[in-house]
Amino acid sequence: MMTMKKPQSIQEQAYARFAEIDGSHPYRAAAPQGFVDYPARTRHHGRVFYLNFELAREMGLLPTDHPDRLTPALSRAVLDAFSLQIINEYDMLHKVRIPVADRRPNAYMATRYLQLQHPDKSGLTSGDGRSIWNGCFSARGKTWDISSCGTGATRLSPATAIEKRYFRTGDKKVSYGGGRSDLDDGVAAAMLSEIFHRNAITTERTLAVIAFPDRTSINVRAAPSLLRPAHFFGWLKQNDYANLKGLTDFYIARQIGNKAWPKMSPPAGYDYFLRQSARDFARAAARFEMEYIFCWMDWDGDNILSNGGIIDYGSIRQFGLFHYEYRYDDYDRMSTNIIEQRRKARHIVKTVAQLTGYVKTGRKRPKNTYAKHPALALFDREFALHKREILLYKIGFNERQIVTLMRDANTQSALTEFQTTFTYFERAKSKRGPYEVSDGITWDAIFCVRDILRELPQRILQTGAELTPEQFMEIILSDYAKGSDRKPNKTRIRHIRNFQAQYGRLLVAAARRLGLAEGRLLKNIARRSALINRYERMTGDAVIHVTSKLMEYARNNSFADVYAIFMEFVDAQVLRPEYFTANARQAAHRVRRPEYLHSMLEIVREHRDGI
Repeated sequence: MMTMKKPQSIQEQAYARFAEIDGSHPYRAAAPQGFVDYPARTRHHGRVFYLNFELAREMGLLPTDHPDRLTPALSRAVLDAFSLQIINEYDMLHKVRIPVADRRPNAYMATRYLQLQHPDKSGLTSGDGRSIWNGCFSARGKTWDISSCGTGATRLSPATAIEKRYFRTGDKKVSYGGGRSDLDDGVAAAMLSEIFHRNAITTERTLAVIAFPDRTSINVRAAPSLLRPAHFFGWLKQNDYANLKGLTDFYIARQIGNKAWPKMSPPAGYDYFLRQSARDFARAAARFEMEYIFCWMDWDGDNILSNGGIIDYGSIRQFGLFHYEYRYDDYDRMSTNIIEQRRKARHIVKTVAQLTGYVKTGRKRPKNTYAKHPALALFDREFALHKREILLYKIGFNERQIVTLMRDANTQSALTEFQTTFTYFERAKSKRGPYEVSDGITWDAIFCVRDILRELPQRILQTGAELTPEQFMEIILSDYAKGSDRKPNKTRIRHIRNFQAQYGRLLVAAARRLGLAEGRLLKNIARRSALINRYERMTGDAVIHVTSKLMEYARNNSFADVYAIFMEFVDAQVLRPEYFTANARQAAHRVRRPEYLHSMLEIVREHRDGI
């Protein structure tokens, strides 16, 4: 007798697209040796802590008119799709019994890529250590990659490579080898990635966070492509032409299919890949340097996406000041610092030049052959230009004005002078010198140039007079300035006067080129700069404490209340006027206990200068 399948409810039909994310992915055909496939089982007792409704609608997983509301049917759809754990080598060796009902029908892949913390340094043993790719999803003319962190210990983790044994998922005795993800870390990554996205910083985004009673989580991430340069560089290191070409062709086709790149034939695609990498990584490195984002780029191309976007928020920090001497201590080595990220990004571009040359000709030439490749000259030009564009934006010019001003010789001459003095204040360091912090070493910056960019146009509008050195120092000094750091000596007085004079010349040149009265331009700049250089700006230290505060709130409040306070906080950290122009809300989320939101913002204020 045939068993009749229970018909889906209208709500279940609306969420049916989540079931399409089942481990299937064309990456397997593109790079047949580029992954380890794992069977999977359902992981029980999870609950949806966070769901990115905006992203789910954009991807086509939810209808465009779906409200920001987690229904029981939607919760089930998210858990059915993503609440899983791999059945790994340890489970198989120890014959761990898995209930038949818990076994997932398809395998999920952990992808291979280069990582310098692995002993072999060639990508043979490294890759997704506690993550799997859930699959890809296509809708509305765009394809998205989806992966999950915290789904179990794979054979590609550093722990397995170093200790040469497999680990049980959840083993708390091994760092980064137990396969779990911490709930606080997942929520912090969701918060910071959404803030970065809304501030026009290229990044993967968190689609969902699933929480478990032991305070671990599964963190679901999505992007139009989740490939890293490290995915390609492993095959390059191993001289594996077939997998390298297959993956390169796959990536080019994805970028064209997603309309991120124009249509072109394969040979032209390789050259375009290289030129676009030069642009993307130059702009990323410039943005990180100007926004004080510590990303830890290195030669392996691991902690970065192939388009220069951010991935894996465990190593991401945003500083309040230009603490460019900070280095993270990762046990056996120290990280790069913010300034060195440019050199590392340039090295990644040189490696892309080597790999595209290899793919085009079938012959791998030494990397030094590409030391003077035109792509590196393109990188250098784009890096310098984008830093200037970002400085104009931070001053308060809008995007259309910046395009015009970047073509004007008089404005560029004035900007060059101002940039030199701006850099002096930005990079001034404390007399204290370098010292150890809990996770590395640092040497404190002492001036907050965002504060003077915010306050100076207001003061000019109010008084029309130049600030005295004492007034200027009162505004720009940070809490890190101690003793002699706070004194306006002769050199600083000269730079203070130069800063204001050069700022004024820049405004005059810009007003003339834009055809605006100086007073009107200054009012617009003052208004925009007040948001762009907002006093309360998220830092790495702040996000840790803000997440703790949110978790405290979540213990006694509903999903809807937690989501409301999460989103209101994220919006409070959007520092782009254009975002609010383009995304004016019909109605704000209702925050039931505004004192919690205020306390979260107060935490940001307290940690605004830190790392």
